[in-house]
Amino acid sequence: MIRWRPVSCSATLGVRPFKQKTNAVGIVSIKTTTADKARRHGGRHVYEELRKQILTLQLKPGSQLDEVSLAGHFGVSRSPVRDALARLISEGLVTILPNRTTLVTPFEIEEFPKYITALDLTQRAVTRLAALNRSESDLERIRLSNSVYVQALANGSFQQMSETNKAFHMEIARAGHNPYLTRYYERLLGEGQRLLHLHFDFIVSSQTLTSPDHDHDRIIEAIALGQADAAEVASQEHTLLFRDRFLDFMRQNLTQGISIR
Repeated sequence: MIRWRPVSCSATLGVRPFKQKTNAVGIVSIKTTTADKARRHGGRHVYEELRKQILTLQLKPGSQLDEVSLAGHFGVSRSPVRDALARLISEGLVTILPNRTTLVTPFEIEEFPKYITALDLTQRAVTRLAALNRSESDLERIRLSNSVYVQALANGSFQQMSETNKAFHMEIARAGHNPYLTRYYERLLGEGQRLLHLHFDFIVSSQTLTSPDHDHDRIIEAIALGQADAAEVASQEHTLLFRDRFLDFMRQNLTQGISIR
């Protein structure tokens, strides 16, 4: 099975390497005040910090996570670390191997078509249900979350953009009022955040690409009008846009026009 090797691929695929200082367990160094915050808030802060570093690829796919080392790093006992890892496992961001080794879930490029299939079907389902089942308060929350996302785009903060984009789609899922689909959809979106971060530089440098907020507007309009078919079509096109951007990123030729003579 071919696994994503993030260190070598960063150079090969043109991903700007991270230059933060890391400690012995591979966690990006944090200030003492942040460690103090971890001691005060326990597992919640450990979870949030690990999740942030996983989603932004500061913690590389395949990196091993040791409870004892993490507890020492955050200045907490092993219990909140264990709780944080359990939550990340439930989101698919961390994996436990048969030998009990815990690591950041690797990227498996050969699984990308299957991921897109799952995302496409689930995103279409939750968006269609939102058009059929949403209440006025649901619609208000969807519109508000999209406004926050648009502001994040204007601010140019990728981390904020990634989180607010996920929040927008989760409001749509909740408006469909099917908690089983909502939970699965949230996991898919979490995995997609890492893929999005991987090729974010490519997205912002590609002037020909359509802005995703236009897709959001079409989805919102269809949901507001109760047009389930239109909502499903718009959501599928949104998924295919994500797929096509990632494939364009993989196909880019970084040496085109460079002579070796």
